[in-house]
Amino acid sequence: MTDLPPKPATTPARPYFSSGPCAKPPGWSADRLNPVSLGRSHRSKIGKQRLQYCIDLMRELLKLPDTHRIGIVPGSDTGAFEMAMWTMLGARPVTALAWESFGEGWVTDAVKQLKIDPTVVRADYGQLPDLTAIDWTHDVLFTWNGTTSGVRVPNADFIPPDREGLSFADATSGVFAYDIDWAKIDVATFSWQKVLGGEGAHGVLILGPRAVERLETYTPAWPLPKVFRLVSKGKLTEGVFKGETINTPSMLAVEDAIFSLEWGKSLGENGLIARSDANAAALDKIVADRDWLGHLAADPATRSKTSVCLTVEGADEALIKKMASLLDAEGAAYDVAGYRDAPAGLRIWCGATVDTADIEALGPWLDWAYATAKAA
Repeated sequence: MTDLPPKPATTPARPYFSSGPCAKPPGWSADRLNPVSLGRSHRSKIGKQRLQYCIDLMRELLKLPDTHRIGIVPGSDTGAFEMAMWTMLGARPVTALAWESFGEGWVTDAVKQLKIDPTVVRADYGQLPDLTAIDWTHDVLFTWNGTTSGVRVPNADFIPPDREGLSFADATSGVFAYDIDWAKIDVATFSWQKVLGGEGAHGVLILGPRAVERLETYTPAWPLPKVFRLVSKGKLTEGVFKGETINTPSMLAVEDAIFSLEWGKSLGENGLIARSDANAAALDKIVADRDWLGHLAADPATRSKTSVCLTVEGADEALIKKMASLLDAEGAAYDVAGYRDAPAGLRIWCGATVDTADIEALGPWLDWAYATAKAA
C-alpha cells in the first residue's frame, strides 16, 4: 500500500477560492458595512445617494470615460447581458464567439430565443477562436474572460476602431483584473460577485455612445419585459444610470459593493490588477512544479489570471469531486472543482480579493488531496 503524504502544516488563512461568489476583500466583516441605507427606500434621498456613490466609485476605479454610462440592473451579469441582447440585437447581423459555457449561453439565447441566426465562431475548452476572422459589420458577442474555461482575450486589439457593428463584452471575470480599452467597448456587463468579491443578484451595465445611439434609433421586433426596458419615448432612460434602478435593489448588497469598491480604491485599478497577477503567478509556479497538474488554457497569452482552470492527470469527475470534498473538509480550500460543463479538473480563483500567501499555501494541500483521492 502506498504511504499517503501527511497533511500539510500550513492551511490557507482564507481558503476561499470559489469563482463566484468569490472571496471577500481582506478585512471584510458584516459589521464594517455602512447601515445608513438599510431599511430605507432605494428611492429615498439617502438610497439614491448611495446608489449614485456606488456608480461613481465603479466609474473612478475602472477609469471609465465620461462617454460611457454605467447602471445597476437586475439579474447579475446574466441579466445585464441579456438586457443588452434583447434591447439592441436585430438591427444588423450578429456574430457570437463561444469557447466556454457562458458564451454558449449567449449563442442559445440568440438562436433559440431571439431567433436571429447568428454566425457562431467556436473553440474547444482551453482554446480561443480566431479573432482575426470576425466580420465587424456584425454586432459581436464575446466573453472577455471565460470563467469556466480559463481562457481570455489577450486585449482589445482585435476590435477595430472603425467597426460598424457593436462590441458586446461579457466582462464579469475581467473588469478590475485587466486593463480594458473602453474606446473599443460599446457594451460591457459584469457582476460585483467576481473580482470585487461582492454579492450576486445585481448586474452592472456599461453603455458606450454607439450603444446609446442604437437604443434610441432601433426598436426590436420582440416584446421587452419591464426589467429590460432602457428607453422611454425614443430616448434613453437616463435615470437608470444615475442610481434610479429599474426594480428594487438590495441596499445591503449595494453597501457591500461600496465596501469592496472603497477597498479597491485604496489600491487603485493597477493595484487590483497587480494582486491578480501575483496570485496567478503563484499558481503557475505550483503547476510548473507538479507533473500531474496542468493548465487547461495552454497559451499563457490567453490564459485567465482570475478563473484559472487546471487539468489533473488521470482525473475524472469522481476524482475531482473527491479532491474537492477532502479539501473542503479540512478547511484548506473551498469550491475548487471545475465548472460542471467543463472538462474534469480544478478551478482556482486568483482575483484581487485572494491573498497570494493563501495561493502559495494551497500547493501542498493539492498534493495531499490528489494522493488521498487516488488511493481511495
